Amino acid sequence: MARIAGVNLPNQKRLEIGLTYIYGIGQSTAQKICKNLGLDPNEKIRDLTDEEVTKLRTMIDTLEVEGDLRRERSQAIKRLSEIGCYRGLRHRRGLPVNGQRTKTNARTRKGPKKTVGRGKKGK
Repeated sequence: MARIAGVNLPNQKRLEIGLTYIYGIGQSTAQKICKNLGLDPNEKIRDLTDEEVTKLRTMIDTLEVEGDLRRERSQAIKRLSEIGCYRGLRHRRGLPVNGQRTKTNARTRKGPKKTVGRGKKGK
């Protein structure tokens, strides 16, 4: 099992897909990494040689991934909240940030629907 940037990459996956397990590397970045290093993106991670894993590790160390990226993103959100801008308020309240509608939809941000009943009719 290859360990890159503090993440264990799954042996049975293709290289291109396995790299996406690292926070900050998506499919397009994984394809670029494979192309730059001259590695076959369809090769399984278990079939990589130690030399290839070392090449991957050095290439990924130049990118901003995992802890550094998480820290930077959380600091950006914290800054928005502290200055009290609209986006910061939306983050604080747990609502959609980028102008999406909330009258309907937005269930993932708002949480499950809280319906209130009418109560019993008095006689």
